[in-house]
Amino acid sequence: MSPARWCRCPAGVEGGLTMQARIYQPPRNAMQSGWAGTKTWVLRYEPDARQVPDPLMGWIGGAATQSQVILHFETREAAVAYAQAHGIAFELEQPSQRVVKPKAYADNFRYGRAENWTH
Repeated sequence: MSPARWCRCPAGVEGGLTMQARIYQPPRNAMQSGWAGTKTWVLRYEPDARQVPDPLMGWIGGAATQSQVILHFETREAAVAYAQAHGIAFELEQPSQRVVKPKAYADNFRYGRAENWTH
């Protein structure tokens, strides 16, 4: 392995390794109804090499420790400013808009309902 692979070189340095990062807002956990932890923005490095099994133990892993780094920011602008200040190439993912369909419990019992009532 070349030494440039293991050191973080500033942007524009010849032979430096540039890692791609992803900036996004984490989605809501599908197993829970709460929205906690979805307001912050996350900067996470994309893996640059595929993971391989360890010949002795059989565990899956790799030499890219940067993929374990997860940084949290209050705003999208703060995450983008951090990436630009440190020369990190990034991809910005905009969160999808949440669609809320208004509904009321009383609609289950209204007259002229299209579906059959099951009980």
